Amino acid sequence: MLLTGCELKLKTNGDGSDDMRVEVRRYDRLQSRYLTTGDFSALQQMNIDYPIETRALIEKILQVGEVSDPDISNRFLRFFQDSLLQTLIADAEAEYANMDDINTQMRHCIDNLTELLPGFPQPKIYAQIGALGQSIVIGEKLIGISLDKYMGANYPLYLRYYNGEQRKSMTRSYMVPDAMTFYVLSLYPMSNFETRPQMERDLHMGKVMWVVNKALEKNFFDTPYIKAVDQFMAKNPDIDCETLMCDENYPDIEKFVRQKK
Repeated sequence: MLLTGCELKLKTNGDGSDDMRVEVRRYDRLQSRYLTTGDFSALQQMNIDYPIETRALIEKILQVGEVSDPDISNRFLRFFQDSLLQTLIADAEAEYANMDDINTQMRHCIDNLTELLPGFPQPKIYAQIGALGQSIVIGEKLIGISLDKYMGANYPLYLRYYNGEQRKSMTRSYMVPDAMTFYVLSLYPMSNFETRPQMERDLHMGKVMWVVNKALEKNFFDTPYIKAVDQFMAKNPDIDCETLMCDENYPDIEKFVRQKK
């Protein structure tokens, strides 16, 4: 899995059907039921229906122990007994009682990505409460969205812990763009990322965001690197998105960044 930049390779819950209807699965509702009422049947259903998601949440995101630990259910429950986290759970469930708009945006974006990137694997998507940890969790054909990180720029709890610039992206409108950006990035990772110049890293992310903008059918993301990619593609209409994403030769795009300086 990829926790918005940190790679944790886990398998998904089977292959599933490629033509399944895109919809955010409400894992968060089972999670909320267990964490607010202690209903053990909800935890059992989490483990049965969402074993990979539950393991990732407990072991990698919250880091409260191993799912096989004898007392893990109690530790998991105790972790969320803090009054702030209980409030966060209740607020997130209220804010996202209806996710029809998110589902519609996801379907539209994924349909477009399927056309832009041949062989694009349709992901399974689920919602969770992550205790203000990672916003997006990515695995092979799996996207986890932490609702608690998209409560709105003026959400009272955010005002205590995040600055204004950080809060700008902690809104409902960023949920689909963020999810698609990190998913596309997981499909087209940059080789030798740690040893690459910062300019090349920025341009690689610029390519990912440029493609996501195309899928969204609007310029949601706006950086000098995205603009450089846009100029490069305008000058090279014969290059398709797949070729763009697979090519790691950056000097031809970099010159458009330098022209702006």
